[in-house]
Order: sequence, then structure tokens, then C-alpha cells
Amino acid sequence: MFLLNGKALAIDTPFEYEGVRYPANWLRLSTLEEKEAIGITEVVEEARPDDRFYWVTDNGDGTYTATPKDLEDLKSQIVTQVKAIAGTMLAQSDWKIIRQAEGGTAADAETLYTRSAIRERSNAHEASINVCTSVEELAALSFDWGIEPYVAPTPIANPEAGA
Repeated sequence: MFLLNGKALAIDTPFEYEGVRYPANWLRLSTLEEKEAIGITEVVEEARPDDRFYWVTDNGDGTYTATPKDLEDLKSQIVTQVKAIAGTMLAQSDWKIIRQAEGGTAADAETLYTRSAIRERSNAHEASINVCTSVEELAALSFDWGIEPYVAPTPIANPEAGA
């Protein structure tokens, strides 16, 4: 970002300063010395804070002011999102559970395992959200929804049967 008298200059946009008109490509083509000669400074912009967790104000000089949002509101929103993700994942096999509940074919072991793992992940994510005591802690959380594949139990060989 380039500043001239405290005001940001947009790259590839013409500007005028002290009666001189500069073309749109001047900032790209000019040297550092040429920029400094008319008072242009280059500022490295800091990373923008995450708008999901902070009220962010652009200060216009490459910096931002971040005010944390309400922690309890954020926790509630994220828990709702986690539950929605779990619900979407569970919905894929709901028909098997409904069929079983209505007296049809029993759900297979892999389906039951996966559904249980999804619920466990959801509960673990919810617990990690609820123990956060600051917006910074909450913002640092990441959620892994990977479920270990189901491994069917290996039948135990009958020692009495002849080999």
C-alpha cells in the first residue's frame, strides 16, 4: 500500500499531486527514489483480523482496529454450526435408521459405527467451544471431522475345528 500525505493511493489508478497528473501505471513503474521524492511512502499492510470473531475497522494506513465480538454469542453460533454439520453428516444414513426403527432391515455395523463417531466428534467439538474463555481461544480452534474407517471385527478361529 502506498500513502501520500496519509492517504492511500490505489495501484493502477491515476492521481494528481501538487498540480501534476500521474498516470495509472506510475506507481508500478516508478523507482523508490521517485516515489520518496514526492512524499510517497510504502506501508506493508498487516493481516486483517477475522471478521467472524472481531468488529474490524480499516484505519487506512495498513493497520486495523479489531474489537472482539461477544464471546457467548460467538460460542452459541459456532455450536449451532457444529450441530448443523453433524446433522448433515448423519442425514446421509438416516434412512437406514428409520428403516430399522420401523421393523425393517437392521442397520449395518459400519453405519452404526460412523453415526456414533459423528456424534462423538460433535460432542467433543462442542465441549472445546464451551471451555473457551476468550475470543482469541475460540478463533484458534479448528475442527476435524475425519472419521476413522470402520474395521469389522476379525472372527476368532475355532480351536476345536481341524485345520
